[in-house]
Amino acid sequence: MSQDPTAPSPAGPSPTGRRRFLASGAAALGAATAGQLAAPAPALGATPYVPRPVHRPTAAPLPDGLFTLGVASGDPLPDGVVLWTRLAPDPLNGGGMPGRAVEVEWQVAADSRFRHIVRRGTTRAEPAYGHSVHADVRGLAPGRDHWYRFRAEGQLSPTGRTRTAPPPHATGTLRLALASCQNWQHGYFSAYADMAAQDPDAVLFVGDYIYESGPSATAVRRHEGAGEPVTLEQYRNRYAQYRADPDLARMHASAPWIVTFDDHEVDNDYAGEIPQDPDRQPHEAFVPRLTAAYQAFYEHMPVRATAVPSGPHIRVHRRLDFGRLARLQVLDTRQYRSDQATTQEGAQSPLLTMLGASQKRWLVEGLRDSPARWNLIASQIMLAETDLLPGVGKRWYYDAWDGYQAERNELLGELAAIRNPVVLSGDRHLTMVSDLRRDYADPASRTIGAEFVGCSISSNGDQDQDAFRAQWDPLRADNPHWKLLDAHRGYHLFDIGRDGIDAQVRTVETVLSPASPVRPPVRLRVDEGTPGVRLV
Repeated sequence: MSQDPTAPSPAGPSPTGRRRFLASGAAALGAATAGQLAAPAPALGATPYVPRPVHRPTAAPLPDGLFTLGVASGDPLPDGVVLWTRLAPDPLNGGGMPGRAVEVEWQVAADSRFRHIVRRGTTRAEPAYGHSVHADVRGLAPGRDHWYRFRAEGQLSPTGRTRTAPPPHATGTLRLALASCQNWQHGYFSAYADMAAQDPDAVLFVGDYIYESGPSATAVRRHEGAGEPVTLEQYRNRYAQYRADPDLARMHASAPWIVTFDDHEVDNDYAGEIPQDPDRQPHEAFVPRLTAAYQAFYEHMPVRATAVPSGPHIRVHRRLDFGRLARLQVLDTRQYRSDQATTQEGAQSPLLTMLGASQKRWLVEGLRDSPARWNLIASQIMLAETDLLPGVGKRWYYDAWDGYQAERNELLGELAAIRNPVVLSGDRHLTMVSDLRRDYADPASRTIGAEFVGCSISSNGDQDQDAFRAQWDPLRADNPHWKLLDAHRGYHLFDIGRDGIDAQVRTVETVLSPASPVRPPVRLRVDEGTPGVRLV
């Protein structure tokens, strides 16, 4: 990536030194030019030397429609943001690009009409990465809206808007949207239309951006392809289909996203390098599938080069600060975990890990060293307990933190010692807002924080509300820490300030049509210095 050559140099040479530099540079250039073009004098009577013109074949022009997948931005910093696009004129058939690199220009402006361009540069869209573009732009003003666009061989992308994080010592406000679980086949992504209208500063997406299931003849919208994706091209096609949703594309172009993956970006309920069904997917077959899935994730997400995969490994856990108001730590609860337990005794084994040793140390350090008023953790799966057995005894959902009791309890101990912990989760396809308790085995255990498990964008479709209540209401007596249960589709919106977090559960009436009315929001509140959450 090359920055704007007109940008001022922080330490340019003095006028005298600059003149010397230019003079010596001109002399060197003259010597180099003479060395390249001068030919020895021909011998007497010899045929004079006539250099032949060098023939350089002209590359075929690129197809029309390079920017079918739109634009996006992500991981905002006080001075920068990642800008994303992918050149794909034939998005559902591998992309449709020739096998050559393409120079892509990018511009960032302080206004939507690009009258005041503040940064510009170029980056190469390489065929090895699906002609995706990840421009890590720095030198921007903090806490500001910026507009951006791309150009490749005369074709111009749509315009996107992004927003940098506030300055390091700021203590203002932050509007954050929480989303997860968008199954194309279960319905439309109409909740994003309302999200765009709410104008969040950033979107936190905690997993299941795509679903790996094969096409269904009875689906609301049918998956592309003939089966589950397993190759890189098949995963690329699946992401391209999801990116075609107009409400999702519009939301990507409206605000920066902070993304992580859960299981369906690869394979349902996988753990590390262990698939859900190892008898059908042996290790030597699953590792190439992991490799393809992680690369496709990187190619389609606005993430930094730290997330470039290395084979079946990718780093997505990271930390973002929003001034002194909030620290957000984004977890990876899939790649390093032990295989899921299958019994209550197994779930309590101290040998099981969800995070792996290195990520766990990183998380604890970030919690203990945090200067922020609010300590937010993005966890793909639910941290609070879900006791599925009415009455005496417990039965847990082993794929969530309940299946990793020892490490979960260690984490709760760390959260008990820090300021204002709030966990933001997904996976469950329902809204489940809970108090975090220090010890769920002790009914009298104190409250130490709050957790918001976000409802799905579309997964599970328009759920039967009576059936949902019949299933979950009988469990509330065994889970007194639950504050709200809801099975409508949508997202959560948080207005984070110095004295508290005002939360809204914003849902739509239906996902069976491209547009839907929005239901009245449910409002909740977390007060600064008072652990737990309450309905307003």
